[in-house]
Amino acid sequence: MSIYTCTMNLAIDLFIETDTMNPFTVNRTKDDDIQANGKGVNVSLILKMLGVATTALGFRAGFTGNYIEDYLHEKVISTDFIEVPGMTRINVFTQVNQTQEEYKLVNQGPEIPMEKVQAFLEQIKGLQAGDHLCISGSLPRGVEPKILVEISRICHERDVHLIIDSSYQEVMDCLPYQPFLLKPNEEELESWFGQVIDTEEAYLFYGQQLLAAGAQNVLLSLGGEGAIFFTQNKIIRGNSPKGKVVNTACAGDTLLGTFLAGYLTDQPLEDTLRKSLAAGSSTAFRKGLTDFSDVDELSKEIEIKEERVKTWGIIN
Repeated sequence: MSIYTCTMNLAIDLFIETDTMNPFTVNRTKDDDIQANGKGVNVSLILKMLGVATTALGFRAGFTGNYIEDYLHEKVISTDFIEVPGMTRINVFTQVNQTQEEYKLVNQGPEIPMEKVQAFLEQIKGLQAGDHLCISGSLPRGVEPKILVEISRICHERDVHLIIDSSYQEVMDCLPYQPFLLKPNEEELESWFGQVIDTEEAYLFYGQQLLAAGAQNVLLSLGGEGAIFFTQNKIIRGNSPKGKVVNTACAGDTLLGTFLAGYLTDQPLEDTLRKSLAAGSSTAFRKGLTDFSDVDELSKEIEIKEERVKTWGIIN
């Protein structure tokens, strides 16, 4: 069994801390940090820290793409990126101390030629039965969201376990191909179903609707409210520990990567969800990804409870 992560729109993230942010003037920064990023890249980094080897897939462009690949190789993470013209994007995240506001400037990334998209799909067709593929994040220009459906079809035909962490409406069209795991947040759930979903009962109802439509498992991330994990015969929920949020950009990736590490190594579900919530919060409380140094302590604040599974017909 091999594990692959896929970030089709790789990124370098620049984190800036400043006391004030005023227009039409020079704003001096207090601190800054640069990180190789992209949602799938983060999942690979987290899995590596937890002793699980992966190969990172996606499209790499220019010296910024080379930086990400070099960084992953330094971390002893395998890559099989497809080189494309242009430049891998740089995103900017700014924390303003005076107002406690966070600004996120996310760029588009390179445009992917059609022949490179086809080369990527051929790469996916080369995966073996029993492999795991985690597709995460946004798509670059030149790649249509319907590619998610094509990837789902390929994985279903080849018995590859597909994990999807993406916000596009086309995720719903992937469900007939029974993806192994979906990881939505509450905003994505609302978008997919066209409903306001902001109560405990609604989270449970719509999470189970994803199962009824074909998803094998669902990990619903609720930010400061914790997370809920759904299977066909079990639902467990955990709260998030308290702390000062510094960076929300990578917390969900940390949650997912930690959860996959526990799940794929047959750890108890309750322990896996607790550690995942603690790790996700640890990332949210710092500028970059967690180093797991405070995860055991944060885990003490998390209570895992089991919810009752109800049987509903699928809604139209």
